[in-house]
Amino acid sequence: MAGHLYGIGVGPGDPELMTLKAQRLLRACPIVAHFAAPSRRGNAWTIVEGVLEPGQAVLRLEYPVTTEAVEATEYERLLDAFYDASAAAVERELLAGRDVAVVCEGDPFFYGSYMYLHERLARRYPTTVVPGVTSFSAAAAAAGTPLVSREETLTVIPGVLGQPELEAVLRGVDAAVVMKVGQHLVDIRAAAAGAGIEGAVYVERASCLDQRVLPLADTDGLQAPYFSVVLVPGRALAQRRPRPQ
Repeated sequence: MAGHLYGIGVGPGDPELMTLKAQRLLRACPIVAHFAAPSRRGNAWTIVEGVLEPGQAVLRLEYPVTTEAVEATEYERLLDAFYDASAAAVERELLAGRDVAVVCEGDPFFYGSYMYLHERLARRYPTTVVPGVTSFSAAAAAAGTPLVSREETLTVIPGVLGQPELEAVLRGVDAAVVMKVGQHLVDIRAAAAGAGIEGAVYVERASCLDQRVLPLADTDGLQAPYFSVVLVPGRALAQRRPRPQ
């Protein structure tokens, strides 16, 4: 009998934000797989290593590249080949009858690397996906910033878009979350200014001990990590707040 595949969201960084279900299933799986950049421990692994049981085997899935610095077509080719190889490594364990937990920071289906294994394996093996706390939920909590209320809509925007496209999208939002900030912070800040956005908040490594929260306007010269987001809070809450006397 084939093993069971688990895609487990482990939250944004604080191990205490893992769900009880995530912890229970993690401890029960003989194989725990995680993604990591070369020479890095891996964010998901850092979150879960303290809750694992002795004797569980670890399957490290190491990215060939970690940024889009290479030419776009080559970047996609390298990642496709990597996810093919990673799925094959997980499949070998499943075929041997061993359950595999693939851990993913945040939520597995919200910009999560696990989803690329899911699309390659889930149709052929029993699969369970465990949702996790998203990075933007943790960022809003860290900033003390409500995002949307009443009939407002929330728009999720990848920061990798160019400045003109970012600005065009931001002009039409009630509230927004800009993901994958990293090296695109300068473009995001310029796009927000061009769109007339006020009150945007920058949050990096939300829920971790080294988290940082700043007004987006105060991030000039900052080297933003990949795990950072920009929050554009909705306007309805701000409009209903009483003005200072």
